Amino acid sequence: MAVVLVVTSAPPLVDGGHLVVARALERALREAGHRAEIVRTPSNRFGRQAAAYLANWMTDVGRTGDGARVDQVISLRYPSYAVRHPRHVCWLNHTMREYYDLWDQFSSRLSRRGRMKETVRRTLIRATDTYLLRRRVTRLVAQSRTVQERLARYNGLRASVVHPPPPPRPYRVDGYGDYLFFASRLSPLKRADLVLAALAHPSARHVRCVIGGEGEQLPDLRRQAHALDLDGRVTFTGHLDDESLVTHLARCRGVIFVPRSEDYGFVTVEAFASGKPVITATDSGGPLEFVRHGETGLVVAPEAAAIAEACARLMDGRGDAERMGQQGQREVAALTWPRTVQALLLPASTPD
Repeated sequence: MAVVLVVTSAPPLVDGGHLVVARALERALREAGHRAEIVRTPSNRFGRQAAAYLANWMTDVGRTGDGARVDQVISLRYPSYAVRHPRHVCWLNHTMREYYDLWDQFSSRLSRRGRMKETVRRTLIRATDTYLLRRRVTRLVAQSRTVQERLARYNGLRASVVHPPPPPRPYRVDGYGDYLFFASRLSPLKRADLVLAALAHPSARHVRCVIGGEGEQLPDLRRQAHALDLDGRVTFTGHLDDESLVTHLARCRGVIFVPRSEDYGFVTVEAFASGKPVITATDSGGPLEFVRHGETGLVVAPEAAAIAEACARLMDGRGDAERMGQQGQREVAALTWPRTVQALLLPASTPD
């Protein structure tokens, strides 16, 4: 039995995808017979990241509180990979994207002075990340090819890929109902506003959609839906607990997931585990590693008209939806947590 710490950094009162991964990995490690626990380390707001990196650097992960040796650390998200341990696998969810692939979008909103300041911070963050991931990590593993490609492009680092399996939930198929399902944190990168625009397009006037999740965009999305006269066809659920999420996945016709440059996107593999096809976009990143046009879902341009046509195709063709969803279900069955644990654990070390 090994003692393994799953380390991830999270700001207060935020529950992101990396914590879903952390909890599932902790559970899988325990089921494999290991002693495992999640350690949450600081992740500060903008302008305070240096302190967060230092706090992670100083975090003692060598021994447990009762003095037992920690055999391995698996870190997930910036800046948790700053923790020091001689047997450290980083299963990277993502770095601080505002200083990487989202830089143009982020910096365009800054004043000239703010842009100069953040340019310096970007240089320091990138250099620090590159050093930590090259020098302080025993093995670097990306959670998707999208993340792998970012590491190569921005940090000059090579990483293998291990896709996270669907979270351990009781997925099922209750049929192929009369609505599409969108489930995500409601922030601009998830592009729920684009989905609403698609539903207002003439070709999708008969399509119903349930939008699940919370986020800063929810009030604006409600107003947009009302302005587009979608009140009778779009339902906002707000927060989704596990049971509600699984139920909607089981009953819907298909899932819409059209984010911009997503790191991975659990909803894709969760939809497949529920036997449902996924509509995604050509620039959506992680979902494209699973969704193949016409085989496991539909891949279209990130435009309202194209998404509308894809929505109409699923709603007008139950047989196609069922065929693609079942193919996705067969393929995602290969992703299991026991195999993931085997891929992330280092060979046993010599005892002290």
